[in-house]
Amino acid sequence: MHSLGKENHSSVSEFILLGFSSESQVRMALFIFFLLLYFITILGNGLIITLIYLDTHLHTPMYFFLSILSLVDMSYVTTTVPQMLVNLVYPGRTISWGACAAQMFIFLILGIAECVLYAIMAYDRYIAICFPLHYTILMSHPICIKMVTVCWFISVAGALIYTVFTMHLPYCGPHKINHFFCEVPAVLKLACADTSLNDQLDFILGFILLLIPLSFILVSYVRIFVSILSIRSPQGRLKSFSTCASHITVVTMFYGPAMIMYMRPGSWYDPERDKKLALFYNVVSAFLNPIIYSLRNKDVKRAFLKVLGQRGTAQ
Repeated sequence: MHSLGKENHSSVSEFILLGFSSESQVRMALFIFFLLLYFITILGNGLIITLIYLDTHLHTPMYFFLSILSLVDMSYVTTTVPQMLVNLVYPGRTISWGACAAQMFIFLILGIAECVLYAIMAYDRYIAICFPLHYTILMSHPICIKMVTVCWFISVAGALIYTVFTMHLPYCGPHKINHFFCEVPAVLKLACADTSLNDQLDFILGFILLLIPLSFILVSYVRIFVSILSIRSPQGRLKSFSTCASHITVVTMFYGPAMIMYMRPGSWYDPERDKKLALFYNVVSAFLNPIIYSLRNKDVKRAFLKVLGQRGTAQ
């Protein structure tokens, strides 16, 4: 049986990504929509990274983590959207077994990194609001670097487990993935072997990588809100609340769909719903992050106007 699995595995050299609608007019409309969305996402996140780099007032832990989040978001959408755009123009395009495994691995690294980063950013706000006097000690630059290093270590380890356990299964046809990229639940549906172990593993990993960070975020924000309510000045209370409100918006949009996707039983698989969910935590959250963080943030707006002002005087 093992040799048969191995033989089948070696016979699968490529998959076909079915992507979205088969109607050419719908595909072209989606192509234009996602192309615009992709460019705005890259520009928005790129702008945030540039502003944080250029403005020394933004050289704080909160903005250091935000710049990494923007870098992750830019990479995250680049892992899936360009290929999705090609598939919309040339439907039925194949993806090699190796490219599919690589896409899955990179996508998971970035997705897990985003999960952990949200938790780190919640902890940063918790320290800033609840322990302002100890903030510079508890969130020193070496500590921030260590946090980000741990974040990447967890991401690579988690992605490696997911990818190896998915791609080692025998795939003996059909080779059509009903998705716009190689995502674990969609690929698992094509395996010609029992995937109950994978379902259990996905739930355990989902619990560790999604539920634990989310619980950590919720606890941080409950403590933050208690602390905010004790602030006497309404202005101070509003400023603290608005900083957290933007973060909570992003977290809800990302974790909700990701948990439905990765923590449900395999029998609940619905390809059309899964494509929409994946768009939400992959494309939509990366698109909205810079808008939410910049439009709700006076420091980022000020940095943007300052950079524009400097350019104006230079000309």
